Amino acid sequence: MILQSLVEYYEILRQKDKDGTVPPPGYSPAKVSYALELSPEGELLGVLSLRIKQQRGKKEVEVPQVLVVPEQDTRAVNIHPYFLCDNSGYLLGQDKKGKPARTAACFAAARDLHRSVLEGTSSPAGKAVYQFFTRWDPALAEGHPVLAEYLDELTGGGSLVFTFGGRFVQEDPVVKAQWEQWRTSHSESPQMQCLVTGQEAPVAVLHPKIKGVRGAQSVGASLVSFNAPAYESYGRSGGQGLNAPVSEYAAFAYGTALNWLLSDRHHHCQVGDTTVVYWAADPNPQFVNLFNTMMGNIDTDPTPQSVDLFNTMMGNIESEEEDPDHLLAELFAHVERGDPVAGDLSLSTPFYVLGLAPNAARLSVRFFLQSDFGTMVQNIYRHYRDLAIERAPYEREYLTLYWLLRETVNPNARDKAPSSSMAAATLRAILMGGPYPEALYESVLLRVRAEQDNTERRTHKITRGRAAIIKACLLRKPQGALYREVLTMSLNKEYSGKEPGGQAYVLGRLFAVLEKAQLDANPGINTTIKDRYFTSACTTPAAVFPTLLMLAQHHISKARYGYYSDQQIGDLLDKLEVDNRPYPKHLTLEEQGLFILGYYHQVKARYEKANSADKNTDDGRED
Repeated sequence: MILQSLVEYYEILRQKDKDGTVPPPGYSPAKVSYALELSPEGELLGVLSLRIKQQRGKKEVEVPQVLVVPEQDTRAVNIHPYFLCDNSGYLLGQDKKGKPARTAACFAAARDLHRSVLEGTSSPAGKAVYQFFTRWDPALAEGHPVLAEYLDELTGGGSLVFTFGGRFVQEDPVVKAQWEQWRTSHSESPQMQCLVTGQEAPVAVLHPKIKGVRGAQSVGASLVSFNAPAYESYGRSGGQGLNAPVSEYAAFAYGTALNWLLSDRHHHCQVGDTTVVYWAADPNPQFVNLFNTMMGNIDTDPTPQSVDLFNTMMGNIESEEEDPDHLLAELFAHVERGDPVAGDLSLSTPFYVLGLAPNAARLSVRFFLQSDFGTMVQNIYRHYRDLAIERAPYEREYLTLYWLLRETVNPNARDKAPSSSMAAATLRAILMGGPYPEALYESVLLRVRAEQDNTERRTHKITRGRAAIIKACLLRKPQGALYREVLTMSLNKEYSGKEPGGQAYVLGRLFAVLEKAQLDANPGINTTIKDRYFTSACTTPAAVFPTLLMLAQHHISKARYGYYSDQQIGDLLDKLEVDNRPYPKHLTLEEQGLFILGYYHQVKARYEKANSADKNTDDGRED
């Protein structure tokens, strides 16, 4: 299904391609640095730089221009020339590799190829190239009046093409027809039934290289590859691509489509070491724009153009709001009401998400997800709804995948990359609406146990992100329905120890109240009971809470408003009914999450009450 979906997308791109950026079969995109200008007699008249200026950060740099040229298939260490576009070693017989014999052999191979393709051509441009390879002597390159000035740059790397009469030779209609005819007549691939199209056609022995996957080889890596007997089927030894017959057309189409997606920043993003590629079975860019917005794959400060596009899709023509939270809130309000999310977009359009990871010279597929676009929108909306939890006014409303995964790594570690398998599984859960990976939940519990509050380093044991992950993970567990009454945005004051998971939740609340009693008695202290006892209280309450309650009596007697803490402690102990049900000796992993959630809810309720009191005081003064 992966290859079939990519082949279909290639055909969609070709139908909608107006500027010729998507190459037809027999052609491929290439980065070209210079053009060699030829006379009708094949003489070298000049060298043209094709580099274009591009902004990279604060610097403006010159980069090669991408042109559609005759197909450049896989080339390893063997001598294998390309038609009309190649490096200086093949086209001029000059390079800096220090192997003159090999360079001479490369030029000879290129000369034979071009003379073979252009034999008897009627095109003036084709004749010029034919004459160039007939007359050119690589030994005279250094003394050539035109070439001498540019020779150092030309041989420094990069591809070259030919121009004639102000046009690229590879764009000449007659030359193109001759190339396509020569390519077809010289194909040695056997005819077999293609596994992708189902048609009898020449089969690709070698598949195209895929470029743009982070961590893979810069020359590209193979998605389909057989190069050892262990990978081959019985009777297909040495057949390479014949082990899984894919036609030359299908191989070219899927490779072109995937490389195009990887070259466009709107169609891919990075999740850990996984490069995630996504596309709709429709060329309308609104699909990927909406997907990027929902997944947080947009800049923190969106460009005016992206905001205008989003507002147009949502019907907010006059809106100038650029806050990402506002964009998501607008979108999800439409989803919740069941309104169309974007103009004339069809929510039944198939949408695909492919996760690729580097594996030596190959690519491994981490996941391949396919669904209709509307279902993915609903699943992403549900994901954010499950994560929703009380937050500080200055915090972002929507936690993107990047920020969620950051909650699972050690902030002091040199390598802050999250687990690659966990990142991929988390994305799968978001898009398909399934349970979150157990590794995500356990990683958050591990960070809670391991970390301490540190103001200087801006690290905290219990963060909004970790509490949100615990809530969302518990909601999607099979037993999550039992705890639904406490898996809410804010504090549930009525939940008692009799309810499922109630002991753990109320114990978490009690710990927060005990901590507040200590802070009231000792304002400004650096170390609280959370630093010394939280992990033990969360895992083995029976061993810790009697000691904490004894300490609390000292804190209550010392604090100015200790009676209020004493009243809260009494209320929570009543909910626990300690006399009838002793403190549990151990809490399960799910109960530890409920303990943390109870603590977080109680702390946030305390701050919310304080903020409300401050606001009421200010309002009273204004009156």
